Amino acid sequence: MMTSTLTNKDTSLKVSSVLNRDIKNYGPRHMVDGEEDTCWNSDQGSPQWIEVNLDSLSNVEEIQIQFQGGFAGKDCSLQMTDENNDKHTIMEFFPEDVNSLQSFKLPHVTSLKKFKIIFNNSTDFFGRITIYQLKVLGIPI
Repeated sequence: MMTSTLTNKDTSLKVSSVLNRDIKNYGPRHMVDGEEDTCWNSDQGSPQWIEVNLDSLSNVEEIQIQFQGGFAGKDCSLQMTDENNDKHTIMEFFPEDVNSLQSFKLPHVTSLKKFKIIFNNSTDFFGRITIYQLKVLGIPI
């Protein structure tokens, strides 16, 4: 089966914060709406995070993120919570401070439905994160 993008405009997303609580202009939905000029903007402070809840359990292979340069995550991790509510770090990753779409392959294919992407800090002095695109690639189970 072919790998596909598991995120779309209907994907359930929660975030740590939204700039000035302006969900209409900067809410998490903008990361997966397919529009090039919309984005999620966090408020200031670290860490920031995105919780992704996929439609179904899926074998996740890769995460793609397009930051705004100057507002990129640094020292990031992908974390899942198991059925006992224990948290497990699947991988750590270190994005570049650039505007282009960046790919982060999981060290091994992992079956996930719900997980968190955690940005422990940011290239922005105030800890803000700006993301134009978030894609989760894998195969639905």
